[in-house]
Amino acid sequence: MPSNMKQIFTKKNIIVTLSGLIVATVFASLFSYCVPENSGNIALIYILALIVIVRYTDGYLPGVISSIVAVVCVNFLFTYPYFELNFTLSGYPITFLEMLGVTLLTSTMTASMKQQAQMIAEKDKLLSETEKEKMRANLLRAISHDLRTPLTGIIGASSSYLDNGDLLSDKEKIAIVTHIHEDANWLLNMVENLLSVTRIQDQTSAVKKTDESVEEIVSAAINRLKKRLPEASVSVSVPDELLILPMDAILIEQILINLLENAIIHSQSREPILFYVDDDDHNVTFHVKDYGIGIAPERLKDIFDGNSYIGNRESDSNKGMGIGLSICKTIITAHNGTINARNHEKGAEFYFTLPKGN
Repeated sequence: MPSNMKQIFTKKNIIVTLSGLIVATVFASLFSYCVPENSGNIALIYILALIVIVRYTDGYLPGVISSIVAVVCVNFLFTYPYFELNFTLSGYPITFLEMLGVTLLTSTMTASMKQQAQMIAEKDKLLSETEKEKMRANLLRAISHDLRTPLTGIIGASSSYLDNGDLLSDKEKIAIVTHIHEDANWLLNMVENLLSVTRIQDQTSAVKKTDESVEEIVSAAINRLKKRLPEASVSVSVPDELLILPMDAILIEQILINLLENAIIHSQSREPILFYVDDDDHNVTFHVKDYGIGIAPERLKDIFDGNSYIGNRESDSNKGMGIGLSICKTIITAHNGTINARNHEKGAEFYFTLPKGN
């Protein structure tokens, strides 16, 4: 048997076709018993069954066979003389042609719709894969800068300490060790970020959400930030009412820390960072607002693409925020939210929105 015929006579096609015809016959029998004087509607019952059969089978043949069987059933079971075939009765050629026409038209439309749906699904899959590859490329490009810089600093500082330890004062030694400590902490934070992205990718861009208190997540993020940057000054404001959101608490907490650290380190301002939360009927929005140098307008459109970036300038001698912002976007997208950046009169603002429902 040719492969296309095998595809038509599949188990699914046979079961759907038989089930549709049997159910239509049962309903037609009940209708004929309850309303014997209105037998014309029995053909409509079979036409409805034909539409259902065509919708849930593959190919044209199941519908054509079903239309022939339906005409025979109407003639044999529900037309006088009963249980006899008589196609010479007035109107039966028209009935057969109507059923066959409905079947062929529905089959054509259904096949076209299925083909379009398959094309759309393949296109969405391709776009998803393209987006993942773009994210990987951006991360690798950012890693080449952001991880090399602190490692170079650690190697250079430790070499100076080892080579010139006897010549350094206690103050200079403390400064070198402090520099190594800061760069090592920054690297640890970056590794946590990269693990966050890996975690999402391993779950096929999905996150495991649980209902979490916004106030508790904010409090945990601020406490961790204070451990990393004890001198950080952040003004926090959250709504008085209890806000519960479906989220991955660890990932959202990591985002808050990333945005707050970026604002503190890259704004080049000593004014406190303003962190506040607001909500509406459908979403909760988290804002991190600094009062510093702002963001170059040409960078706003691609600041979440993974390019290393520092305030209004790029440099190979400083640690940028590229990886962190790219990861933030990945996590928020996996939560079905949005993240944006903008300038205001006295600095920059990053904000992201999470939906209240799953």
